[in-house]
Amino acid sequence: MRRTVKRLNGGGGLRRYPGSPWLAAEALRPQDSYLGCELRPQEQAELARVLKGRRGAESLCADGFAAAVERCPPRGPVLVLIDPPFERADDYAQVVRTTAAVMRKNPAAQVLVWLPLKDLETFDAFLRDLEDATEAPILAAETRMRPLADPMRMNGCALVLVGPDKDLEPALDTVCRWTAATLGEGGTARVYRL
Repeated sequence: MRRTVKRLNGGGGLRRYPGSPWLAAEALRPQDSYLGCELRPQEQAELARVLKGRRGAESLCADGFAAAVERCPPRGPVLVLIDPPFERADDYAQVVRTTAAVMRKNPAAQVLVWLPLKDLETFDAFLRDLEDATEAPILAAETRMRPLADPMRMNGCALVLVGPDKDLEPALDTVCRWTAATLGEGGTARVYRL
């Protein structure tokens, strides 16, 4: 990923950082496919522009939660990335329901969720709900960009991986620590299993 971001910036300093759809499309192997969903037509049009010409990548103007379950194959390896806007009050609950439905449909699936870190109470409640909803192993990676003192600010972010993993802890730990140290204001990072 570091090389990809460096290439995007022409080898110079960090000026631009791509979104997860661009990074996912860049990482596709010939046998892979990627489906990105946006609810708003204008944002979906921009996503389609970013993905245009990339083999195996497509976008839909659709509810990504529903599409994740509907389009998930019933067996075999699949990675579902959930990166919601967290604009609706029920987004955390919807992530839990979608993750549980995907894991019931395909126990070999992995669900990777990106979440903002505003306060620990909300994040911890989400993790408890996720543990209750699925039997699959859970790996959490937190990057705190600043102390979690103001719940109205995005104080960091977290990645939560549900499903089998191939020991991603060391790689996630490296990325999270680098991000907190490089971009944070007194930030910290930690990676742990539930």
